[in-house]
Amino acid sequence: MIPLYPLRFRLLVRRYLWGGRRLETVLGKSLAAGNDYAESWEVCDHGDDQSIVDFGPLAGTSLGKLVRHRGEELFGHPQPQKCFPLLVKFLDAAQALSVQVHPNDAQAARQTPPDLGKTEAWVILAADPGSKLHAGLKPGVDRQQLADAVRDGTCEALLHSFEPKAGDCIFIPAGTVHAIGKGLLVAEVQQSSDTTFRLFDWNRVGPDGKPRALHVEQSLDAIDFDRGPISPQRPEPTGNPSVSRLVACDKFIIDRWDFKEGRAIGGDERFHIVCVLEGAVRMEGDPQIAPLSRGFCALLPASTGKVRLVPQGRTVLLDVYLGHSPPPH
Repeated sequence: MIPLYPLRFRLLVRRYLWGGRRLETVLGKSLAAGNDYAESWEVCDHGDDQSIVDFGPLAGTSLGKLVRHRGEELFGHPQPQKCFPLLVKFLDAAQALSVQVHPNDAQAARQTPPDLGKTEAWVILAADPGSKLHAGLKPGVDRQQLADAVRDGTCEALLHSFEPKAGDCIFIPAGTVHAIGKGLLVAEVQQSSDTTFRLFDWNRVGPDGKPRALHVEQSLDAIDFDRGPISPQRPEPTGNPSVSRLVACDKFIIDRWDFKEGRAIGGDERFHIVCVLEGAVRMEGDPQIAPLSRGFCALLPASTGKVRLVPQGRTVLLDVYLGHSPPPH
């Protein structure tokens, strides 16, 4: 059997009315014609949406197949998994996204078909002057107030908003009302879910000239009204001056590396996702000759052990992994 190695995947893009072209112009992805490229799904195993290995002897293999048939090597434990638990993507918000909320695991399990909940985190790569994030409700907002504001088209007044800057990390637990504003380029780490309830869409219309569907009651049912304003995370020290902790929750951990010298990653019986935000890095055992550059990701299976990363000059990357062995779904 072919040993697992650092895995890079083929481009998988989503086109929505709010997208643009910065996935190409800033992050170096090759896109066809059009100005609505909204998301690139870098590591994905969600139904028919599959990351496909791009290089090496496993080229053409889906992430889902690796989960089903080589899960112990991938996860570092023998528990069977129905899907890879995380989804990593980049988003180009040339226009504002809708105001939305994602359900938690218990709520999403009741959907048809069932899904995971969606706790997520954003790292801002670029922000146009005046760009806004809406994250959480203002203090004291209750269900009836929000329902009335949605009906009246004034819900923005009830949202906590701020102007983020490049490097900010915002943690959005399931049940948090949120919207990514116009002019933001974002790296996102989330549970492997595509369940979104659209609460408000700025009174705009879709490509067919009609308003996009809203899910007001489902949104109101999913919102955690005890959660107030969300502010950027404060990076925490890790004991290594080159590594800071951005998020640690029961769904994932995100560390940010800012380094110039080679060092090892992994060897802790779990997978690691490397997501390059600035610079480029070479990975020991990578079958691709070119370094992993800005806007690209790689999955390091648990079975690869410690993998040496050699930055090509100053490099900033995200290291995404699980805090514990996940239970089977």
